[in-house]
Order: sequence, then C-alpha cells, then structure tokens
Amino acid sequence: MKRISLVLTLVLFTVLGAVAQIEKPVTWAYAAKKVSKTEAILYIKANIEDGWHIYSQNLKPGGPSKTTFTFTPSSDYALNGKTTEPKAINYYDENFKMNVSYFGNGVTFQQKIKLNKGATTVKGKVEFMVCNDKQCLPPEEVSFSIPVK
Repeated sequence: MKRISLVLTLVLFTVLGAVAQIEKPVTWAYAAKKVSKTEAILYIKANIEDGWHIYSQNLKPGGPSKTTFTFTPSSDYALNGKTTEPKAINYYDENFKMNVSYFGNGVTFQQKIKLNKGATTVKGKVEFMVCNDKQCLPPEEVSFSIPVK
C-alpha cells in the first residue's frame, strides 16, 4: 500500500511539474561581423516558435511592450546609430485598441558599432514581450555578451 501511495505521489508531482513549466517561446542568438578595422555589425536574432510573435522597437505608448536594447557603455566601442530591424507586420490589435507592429517566426536586429580597440565584447540586454492569439507573457529581459574579434 505504501508503495502504491509513493508511486501515485511521484506521478502527481511529475504531472504538476510538467503543467507548471514556464513557456519560453523565444530564444536569442548573437553574432558580430567586422566590416573594417574600426567598424562592426552586431546581429541579435530572436528565434520565435510558431504561433508566437514579439513586437517592434517602434511602437507607440499605450500598447504592448516594445522590444528595447540597452548596451553597456564601454571605452572599447561606440554605438553608430540606432538598432535597426526589418520591416514588421502591421495590424490593428483589438486587445490593445491600436495599430501594432510585430515579428513572427524570427527576426534579426542589427547594431553598427565603431571600434576603439581591435577586439572587444559588447554586453547589454534586450527586453521584449511575446504573445500568441490567446495570451501574452510578461515582458522578459535577457542579457547578452557578443565577442567582436
């Protein structure tokens, strides 16, 4: 009898653990490419599961959380312009009662930098919100570290 109770308890905790898993529909990948001795481009890619999307950097206030990038200041490099993104999908979102711009499947953001040193590591964070047609997850912040050689 004790053995059956133990087995049932283990099964219950296994099922509860599977149900309570936090969804992570977005993963990030990073790369850098030197375009000259003093310039490089950072590539920050969001891989997004089917059915989910993240929002553009260019949203008006009052809607979902836009994607934002924050770079840690360093004397090794300087940002050259703003972080760029490809053309987003635009639509009127009934939930937010406004036009929004988003990316599904995946998107690669780019940031040009001016190098003050031959090699460096660019650190920072990206904050984003991910939604599907049923729910939005709370905004998430992910730190990154991109070597530039």
